[in-house]
Amino acid sequence: MSTTTSTGPVAGPSQPAPAQAPKHRMPFGRWFAEIGWRHVVGLLAIAFAVFPILFVISASVNPSGSLSATGLIPTQGVTFEHYAAMLSGERANFLRWYLNTIIVCGVVAVVQVFLSLLAAYAFSRFRFRGRRGGMLAVLLIMMFPAILSMIAVYTMIAGLGEVVPMLGLNTLAGYIAVLLGGALGQVWLIKGFFDTIPKSLDEAALIDGASHWQTFTRILVPSMTPILATTLLLALVGAMSEFLIGSIFLTDDSKKTLAVGMYGMFSSDRSNNLGVFAAGSVMVMLPVIILYQFLQRYIVGGSTAGAVKG
Repeated sequence: MSTTTSTGPVAGPSQPAPAQAPKHRMPFGRWFAEIGWRHVVGLLAIAFAVFPILFVISASVNPSGSLSATGLIPTQGVTFEHYAAMLSGERANFLRWYLNTIIVCGVVAVVQVFLSLLAAYAFSRFRFRGRRGGMLAVLLIMMFPAILSMIAVYTMIAGLGEVVPMLGLNTLAGYIAVLLGGALGQVWLIKGFFDTIPKSLDEAALIDGASHWQTFTRILVPSMTPILATTLLLALVGAMSEFLIGSIFLTDDSKKTLAVGMYGMFSSDRSNNLGVFAAGSVMVMLPVIILYQFLQRYIVGGSTAGAVKG
């Protein structure tokens, strides 16, 4: 007796796959409440940041060079005569101001980061009497703007200039010395990064016979490239944009920085100097953008990956 079992149709290779159920799209109201509002805020933030930059670029290539005829988009053609006027020294001693700014920013940024790095290493790795008080003192000093002590600093630099003329008023060396009064401004930022580096790296290096200085320079500093790049950029931008102290200490035209010199040029005739001022602003802005793009790869790098792998 034979038994026949029916198993139903078997899908062969030539038969199409079963159709998938259609995906349900999120309603617009729910999408906007969860995600869409973030796009709106992002677009508003971009527009808020880009608008003044576009206005300055438009003013720098506007032939009229006046405030009343400048708009977001130049309607009277494009010209580069404002750039030529700044570079040739026709309107202002721009190249000298640029050189002074490079000198001041370079010295202040390097010394500030170096001294802050040494202080942060001591506060993070060593335990000594007065450590907590010193850290709080640095934090307290950072909370007060430097302009509050200008009368005392001005009197001190004026007296110092009588003994050492190169460190007196209206000198770049004296101005640099005043700015270096806040040389420990990056201590807390660097110390926080030091605390994330395992102390086992220090201990392993000391066991292998390295000194504290060798451990600091060969083990810790190479792994701190991201924070060093960040603090260096912050110090450069801070020194470049400093105006209040410079306007008090630098009065000679050949000693001014870009912030002081360009403000004086613009305030003398705001209506007709807008195009030249905008051209100078663009030429000041470009190196900062290029430097940021160059340091960006270090800023986003890993904190201790290199040291651990080494």
